Amino acid sequence: MNYPDIDPVAISLGPFQVHWYGLMYVIGFVAAWWLGRRRAARFGLSGDDVGDLLFYAAIGVVAGGRLGYALFYGMGQWLADPLWILRIWDGGMSFHGGLIGVLLAALYFARKKRMAFFTLTDFIAPLVPIGLGAGRIGNFINRELPGRVTELPWGMPFPGMGPEPRHPTALYEAFLEGLVLFVVLWWVSAKPRARGLVSGLFLLLYGVFRFAVEFVRLPDAHIGFIAFGWVTMGMLLTLPMIAFGVLLIYWSRKQPIDAKI
Repeated sequence: MNYPDIDPVAISLGPFQVHWYGLMYVIGFVAAWWLGRRRAARFGLSGDDVGDLLFYAAIGVVAGGRLGYALFYGMGQWLADPLWILRIWDGGMSFHGGLIGVLLAALYFARKKRMAFFTLTDFIAPLVPIGLGAGRIGNFINRELPGRVTELPWGMPFPGMGPEPRHPTALYEAFLEGLVLFVVLWWVSAKPRARGLVSGLFLLLYGVFRFAVEFVRLPDAHIGFIAFGWVTMGMLLTLPMIAFGVLLIYWSRKQPIDAKI
């Protein structure tokens, strides 16, 4: 298969450019706002509350995601070009950094509303995967996240990396972290669940999906493998998520059911 030739710039009006990567974030936030309003009342939230929460979360995603990428993957690039960290349209966002940013935003919002933290994260978790999937499609259009060489029929030559077909790992992640994760979490959370269960399931499933894809995704060239010739930075950052997800699911067994039908 050929790698599709899609211009990373979706709209260009003179010096003004709108990149597909940025549009994917807009899609994610709009979807989260629409879906969140459908279930807000179950958690004692209003439509305005959902808007406020997404505002704080957007700041957390962008600031945390960019800072996380700089710290985990791009410290050298940041030091060489300090203004690089502001050019988010060029790609380079860390999910793990964005997650930390969202959790801090959720902690602030939960305290402001006097709401249990994990009740709020149970509300947020099913809203996240569509944005994750859209972001991975943005990575694919930006020609990021190259995979390793493969002989599978859907392998495709990665731009600038020679004629060998490679795994389209950004599409794998869009499918698993976006579509599959959304379907599972939305279905599980359709009924009231014990506090922390949905949040733990999100962490566990995302961690497993990301860890699995790392086996066919190339590590960042300037970092390489962390250990044993196969452990990547993505795997290393994902392991705590899997562990905490399991613990949170176990902890939820003795917690109250907060949301209502």
